Amino acid sequence: MPVSAVDSVSPAIEHAKAQLFRPFRLGQWSRLALVGLFAGELSSGGGYSGGNFQIPSHTGGGRHDYLLSTFPDPWIFAPLIIGLLIALPFLWLLLMYLNSRLRFVLFDSVIAKRCEIRRMWAQRGEPALKYFLWQIVFGLISLAGMAIIIGVPALFALALGWFSAPRDHLVGWILAGIVVFFVFMAWIVVIAVVHVFTKDFVVPQMALEGISAFEGWSRLWKMVKGEKGGYAGYAGMKLLLAIGAAFIFGILTVIVMLVLLIPIGGLGAITILGGGAAGLTWNAFTITLAIVAGCILLVLLLYVVSLISVPAIVFFPAYSIYFFAGRYPLLGNLIYPPAPHAPPVMPEPTPPVMPPPPIPELGT
Repeated sequence: MPVSAVDSVSPAIEHAKAQLFRPFRLGQWSRLALVGLFAGELSSGGGYSGGNFQIPSHTGGGRHDYLLSTFPDPWIFAPLIIGLLIALPFLWLLLMYLNSRLRFVLFDSVIAKRCEIRRMWAQRGEPALKYFLWQIVFGLISLAGMAIIIGVPALFALALGWFSAPRDHLVGWILAGIVVFFVFMAWIVVIAVVHVFTKDFVVPQMALEGISAFEGWSRLWKMVKGEKGGYAGYAGMKLLLAIGAAFIFGILTVIVMLVLLIPIGGLGAITILGGGAAGLTWNAFTITLAIVAGCILLVLLLYVVSLISVPAIVFFPAYSIYFFAGRYPLLGNLIYPPAPHAPPVMPEPTPPVMPPPPIPELGT
């Protein structure tokens, strides 16, 4: 029996409690944090947005001039920048592949109420590959749509000569900017809804039936058209829940980050001062080393955020599962397995009725 978006909240909370706290297992918690981080579920649990830090300026020029004089020629970093530009597409594909595989690991972990990364990684290879290809196509379409929304009006403005005399076309710039802004935001909303519905409602179909994301969307679209209010309510309810989770876990994240950044900042200052005392200067090697160390530190901090957000990492997939279970029978059978049929009660065998013994005849 399908349940509403509101009625799906309570069983999802109970599911998260049972999986995480009955009993509490640190190993499972840490594995779920890792899976949630790379599966892209971390955003549901809030996050940390650092403040704007300003570097104080110095009126004195001695030390400032010395730092500028020791900084190497920027052209030295040209090979590094070119290498990064070449590596970025491959890094994007790698992260997207990990996201695709671990999305199914997270689905299986919530269904089974335990996280076994190695076993669950191995059992969903084909659906994960199909999801990976879907994400590539969807990502390219999303970028192309953004480029069209911004690029086409820019080309028209260029053809009309608005760039050469922008003040003469101020009203046109304002109106065009308003239209482009709202169209762009509408496109962002469409992208977000398709992304959320894919991972919440298409991934279960891919996992349980091995179909492609395109076929899963074909089925889902028929469900959405048949129950527009239910799915719209789900989208709205999930947005409200995500805002609430971002507020709660965001506060916890800021507190933990402030505690962690004190020793991290102290260690960084000691490292810089020690390197300066040892005669190290900024060059291609030291700057590359600093970038690598910064990336490692960023990943570790994101993992800490993910550890804090594990309840949300479990709750939101469970929420989508309980909402979708009543609308997708294969998933419903996993969440609400049918009761085993009792064997039929056989009547007790009645003993056969024996005929009475014959009456012996009396002799004459």
